[in-house]
Amino acid sequence: MPNCYGTACGNNQTQSKGLLDPLSRPAGAKLTKIHRRVDHTEDFDRYRHLSACSTCPLRPRCTPTQRRIIKRWEHEDVLDRMQDQLDRMPDAMGVRRQTVEHPFGTLKAWMGATHFLTRTLDKVRTEMSLHVLAYNLKRMITIFGVGPLMAAIRT
Repeated sequence: MPNCYGTACGNNQTQSKGLLDPLSRPAGAKLTKIHRRVDHTEDFDRYRHLSACSTCPLRPRCTPTQRRIIKRWEHEDVLDRMQDQLDRMPDAMGVRRQTVEHPFGTLKAWMGATHFLTRTLDKVRTEMSLHVLAYNLKRMITIFGVGPLMAAIRT
């Protein structure tokens, strides 16, 4: 079941672990999607019910405004499916941690295990991208060898 954002409706039922569908309220009213901004600059959908909030007995605990609007990331269902998958296979996260630990440990050692050499987010992203590119090239050379890799690059 999906998560949703905003103040908790009722008794904190809007948060994770599928306690409440974000498109319905604890009082049972279905929420409808509000149209997105015309310029498409945000990636959140908003849901509301125009008339249910005014008569809802839980409204004082849910929202101080006239109606409750729930904001939900447009790709939240991907996170929900991933969380469901992890709930079914709790050992998968341990395997994933072990799989990515080696590359990050190697990159950290290459970087001097302290900090990035550049400042500002764009420059740090570029620096990290170059480290990852170098790591991947080094692995490709180890796996295929220099000759076959150069031949593949030339074609």
